[in-house]
Amino acid sequence: MSILFVYHVATPDTPNKVLTHADDIASTLAEQGVGFERWQASTRVEAGTSAAEVTAAYQGQIDSWMTAEGYAQVEVLSVNREHPQKDAVAGRLRDEYRHDADEIRLFAAGRGLLGLHIGDYVYTVLCEKHDLLRIPAGMPRWFDLGEEPRVVAISLFKTASGAVAQVTGRDIAQAFPGLDD
Repeated sequence: MSILFVYHVATPDTPNKVLTHADDIASTLAEQGVGFERWQASTRVEAGTSAAEVTAAYQGQIDSWMTAEGYAQVEVLSVNREHPQKDAVAGRLRDEYRHDADEIRLFAAGRGLLGLHIGDYVYTVLCEKHDLLRIPAGMPRWFDLGEEPRVVAISLFKTASGAVAQVTGRDIAQAFPGLDD
């Protein structure tokens, strides 16, 4: 089940809101310019599946977004506990970063905790298979894979250069609960 936690930056241990209904999550995130929807995956993939296989499995939907909405770059995050670089990947994603392009992030398998830093608030979304988020360019974020990662997420960006993460240098992500907390 997807869950949205809303925190004030001054109180990282106590959420102001905890939402579990998809419509409530969507409307709360929409107020911040972030889209949230449930999407039915047409193909089953497992965490650890290669990026090429994941892209091939979702090629029809990817092509549709690229054509209809102008997305230009696709990246796949596919990590399980046997992934040889899971700790390095997890560490890199847990630092706050931003992208220069709008992003669609579709969860095709597993789960993870996406943190969005918006003004004086942090919105953390427990994302699972079938969740789709539309994140505007420039929005600071981080992603926690947990201690035993199991996730496949497809990201599409409006520009090829937009896919390059720009670390903010702030350590805010470490102040908030992670996936396993």
